[in-house]
Amino acid sequence: MLINFFLTLRKYKLPVTIRELMDLLLGLKHQLVYANIDEFYLFSRTALVKDEKNYDKFDRAFSAYFKGLEDLHGLLESLIPDEWLRHEFEKSLTPEDLKQIESLGGLEKLIEAFRKAKEEAEAKQGEEGKDGDEGNAEKEGQNGPGGVGKGKKNKAKKVWDERQYKNLDDSVELGTRNIKMALRRLRKFARTGAEDELDMPNTIRSTAHNGGMLDIKMRPERRNTVKVLLFLDIGGSMDAHVKVCEELFSASRTEFKHLESFYFHNFIYESVWKDNRRRMSERLSTMDILNRYGQDYKVVFVGDATMAPYEITHAGGSVEHWNEEPGAAWMERFSEVYEKIIWLNPTPQETWEYSSSVMMTQELIGGSMYPLTIKGLEEGMGQLSK
Repeated sequence: MLINFFLTLRKYKLPVTIRELMDLLLGLKHQLVYANIDEFYLFSRTALVKDEKNYDKFDRAFSAYFKGLEDLHGLLESLIPDEWLRHEFEKSLTPEDLKQIESLGGLEKLIEAFRKAKEEAEAKQGEEGKDGDEGNAEKEGQNGPGGVGKGKKNKAKKVWDERQYKNLDDSVELGTRNIKMALRRLRKFARTGAEDELDMPNTIRSTAHNGGMLDIKMRPERRNTVKVLLFLDIGGSMDAHVKVCEELFSASRTEFKHLESFYFHNFIYESVWKDNRRRMSERLSTMDILNRYGQDYKVVFVGDATMAPYEITHAGGSVEHWNEEPGAAWMERFSEVYEKIIWLNPTPQETWEYSSSVMMTQELIGGSMYPLTIKGLEEGMGQLSK
């Protein structure tokens, strides 16, 4: 009965499998939840979603599939045939009960009587609510605008429509904390420096071997030995992405002890700079950088790669100075020196194919271009750590 719900989740790109669906059905079979849409939402999310970053996708899929249903009765009525329900109902009755129902005119008459009684009760409840509107109006605001929080007609917004987990979606742009979490995939620890950290396992082992006499052992602190060269595109079309680039730069400085950062504009040429206020007067030779930093460095370019194609392919193509060699030649030199190079692009990935310069840049770095999202950054760090 939940096949269409399962297919809706797949439509919204949730990685659910038949195994999770069977777990959900097993729970329903044992009546862990019954005829309550809120409880079903929580249980189905627990059974079907294995990673919190997919909570927002689940909420959107759940809202789309169960839109307009206040409880599961409407779903049951639409999915389960009347004949099956009648048969199951009759199976639960004793012969005496069946005879009594027949004396009242049969099951159809009994059901009709129940429906009529229900309609009368709902009509009476509606009249009582109307009569009390004036008194309730004075209390409006105690539970929010329109008295939200009381009564069936003014139910609060459903939890799946509130989308409390929307920031956990792996396709959203990054915040500093999320960047740090993704960058941690690129870590290689080694113990270096002075022995100023307590080595608890060796201290316990040595003390035990020493007849119980305390024998403290120290060791060097573990440090992240990954070395990173970070090149950030600045100005022009990148102005729209300043915030996320600032967050990436801040997180990178925290996560990597061996980080060197530089700025460029549109594409890499014969010089870069470290201070944007002195970008024209204090430039650094790109060739010096290639010679100074060893092959063990990982290289990360950050930019939208949106420019005129001749800025990549031709000498003199730069928009702010005369470059003796095309940018493509400099990117090839980077590829010759460094084994691990990626490009992080802040523009949506689905738009890349419409820009010839983006496709050219992607080809020059061997296809290692990733969107500047949580998922894209994780994939990029995974590529660098191979």
